[in-house]
Amino acid sequence: MVGTKENEIIAIPELLATLDIKGQIITIDAMGTQTKIVGQIAKQRGDYVLAVKGNQPTLHTDIIEYFADETLLRGVKESGNYKRTVEKARGQIEKREYYRTNDVQWMSTKSDWKKLSSIGMVEKTINKDGIITVDRRYYISSLPSDIELFERAVRGHWAIESMHWHLDVTFREDFNTTLDNRSALNLNIMRKLCLSILKLLDIGRKASLKLKRKAVSWNPMRHLADALSL
Repeated sequence: MVGTKENEIIAIPELLATLDIKGQIITIDAMGTQTKIVGQIAKQRGDYVLAVKGNQPTLHTDIIEYFADETLLRGVKESGNYKRTVEKARGQIEKREYYRTNDVQWMSTKSDWKKLSSIGMVEKTINKDGIITVDRRYYISSLPSDIELFERAVRGHWAIESMHWHLDVTFREDFNTTLDNRSALNLNIMRKLCLSILKLLDIGRKASLKLKRKAVSWNPMRHLADALSL
């Protein structure tokens, strides 16, 4: 664990240097979308799918404007580099549309990003009780325009983000002040184990993980036995 975003940017190259990422796909939040980090991934013969936001303003604007063009968007769909999924979760309908293109030669900063070969967008539309919200996220990648691979990389990263969000919100991990590294690691492992159990637990009604945790504290033997018997 590191204290600030600046420290994370420093820590990512150090972590990558300890790993064999040849042939692997690296996904990082927009904070980690840095030319130096991309260069290191390429040097270690890995691939990447990286989120792009306002911390890279020129790159971000270029990709936004590309996917805002209805003619270009239609061309991406017709080329087969498009996928649509619809799911029902937490009482709402979630539609995700994935767009991917290797049309990147026009980009003004392309030469700054090693192995850059495609850009992508995910448009997420949520319908909750008739209220519609739309969110668009943008990506750069060294992978060819394989829409299935793009979707798996993005969804896999979201799953990790969701886990870390629950560790913070449900278990308030960011407020932990354990100084001993081994103890902090052991506690992190225990929280992840408990998180997995809570997700299995059915207390008879729709309940947040916080409410499930509270229910277990009232009757731990009963609820934990139910969860572990699944």
